[in-house]
Amino acid sequence: MISFECDYNNGAHPKVLQHLLETNDEQTLTYGFDKYSEQAREKIRAACMAPEADIYFLAGGTQTNATAIDGMLLSHEAVITADSGHINVHEATAIEASGHKVIGLPSYEGKMHVEDLRHFMEVFTHDESRDHMAQPGMLYLTFPTEYGTLYSAKELEEIYDTCRHYGLKLFIDGARMGYGLMAHGNDVDLPYLSHHCDAFYIGGTKVGALCGEALVFPRNNAPKAFFSIVKRHGALMAKGRVIGLQFDALFTDNLYFNIARHAIDMAMKMKNMLTEKGYRLYLDSPTNQQFVVINNNKVRALEQQVVFTHWEPYDEDHTVCRFVTSWATTEAQLEILSGIL
Repeated sequence: MISFECDYNNGAHPKVLQHLLETNDEQTLTYGFDKYSEQAREKIRAACMAPEADIYFLAGGTQTNATAIDGMLLSHEAVITADSGHINVHEATAIEASGHKVIGLPSYEGKMHVEDLRHFMEVFTHDESRDHMAQPGMLYLTFPTEYGTLYSAKELEEIYDTCRHYGLKLFIDGARMGYGLMAHGNDVDLPYLSHHCDAFYIGGTKVGALCGEALVFPRNNAPKAFFSIVKRHGALMAKGRVIGLQFDALFTDNLYFNIARHAIDMAMKMKNMLTEKGYRLYLDSPTNQQFVVINNNKVRALEQQVVFTHWEPYDEDHTVCRFVTSWATTEAQLEILSGIL
């Protein structure tokens, strides 16, 4: 049985593990104040060309989303997202649990159109009852989206300008950030993101780390007492060096970007394999997530030999299935998949 279920079903990249092992006997400061976490912060600041960035290492993606959103919003404010956004469908009301309503707007292959955001904010602004409603305070995007699609630099610029016009903060979920940055045709990089949002995070869990995410406030703009907010949300690791060390390794010699590019190369080979064998793509994803429309009888046959995600029904006879590559995907695994398909 081989698995293309997700991009976090392996352990960690060997160089990450090596760094953890080499430093295992050292005693360091706790809660992320150790020298390796600070080295990682400096490397991330350099990669983002954001020398004043505030950077926090949190345990996982849901904790990062819930903590950042709660920390950046006032108690009565809500967060807007594409209706397919991760916080709206896959985080078990983690955002609502802290008192912030999630407002879903239409999505198109996972993306939000800036026109829909403008329309929503215009209607809200001119509603005489708006003071009785949840007040929009933030826009949440994912890069890449839940469907493996990407916002272009122009789209992000228009969205960020719209956010600033209406007084919204822009927060970008980068759980799969590496796979978006390395995708063919992408024109966004970390420095660009640093200038076109209020906060974003660089995912480690899905891109070579055992666990952990790096949350970046690019202009020294972290909320007041954010360390305490992280603690309150249970997202602070006592052994903070565990995450810091991993990002120290990932941001040494371009490891993060190189292993993400490998996943994209494997995904494009898999996409070509699927189309050559007559499978129909649900959409054209340039990232490591590939969505395929498969006859239900074939789905049942495939699942005997390969693990993948049954994403959503397509019609009575077909299902949209997701196949995902990662930094750890091998040519040998693709060859096995080819024989099964």
